[in-house]
Amino acid sequence: MKLPENTLTLGWREWVTLPQLGIPQIKAKVDTGARTSALHAFSVRVFQEGDKERVEFMLHPIQKDNETVVTCVADILDRRTVTDSGGHKEERFVISTELAIGKHSWPIEVTLTARDDMLFRMLIGRTAIKNIAQVDPARSYLVGKKKRIQETTDEKI
Repeated sequence: MKLPENTLTLGWREWVTLPQLGIPQIKAKVDTGARTSALHAFSVRVFQEGDKERVEFMLHPIQKDNETVVTCVADILDRRTVTDSGGHKEERFVISTELAIGKHSWPIEVTLTARDDMLFRMLIGRTAIKNIAQVDPARSYLVGKKKRIQETTDEKI
């Protein structure tokens, strides 16, 4: 399948922002071998707000830093059984949130799981980039750059 000429090309790892969750920046691995996207989460608490089931969770957005903590709240979209790369099955909460890479942004579904022992606190799976981006596995940080201050996202996909 040939992608449109204006298709976004990502590196195998990118700096991304999750503005709806209050995460100004997190290093993510773009993994076309994974179907679903995953985000590091701990101290997960489910609660009811009106007629919506919501989840509050904490995450460490910086690799090798367990001191910096961001508390996030999101609506629960679904609960799904996910098989990890080691063949282990786990039921995970699924949320929908905006993914921003550079000046591009679009909504994605992401599962919540403990990724303490993983190198990347976020994994972007192939369904999150389908018909939007392609991956150059030989390169890194083609679109998302490490930044010190939060920049605005201009372009919606």
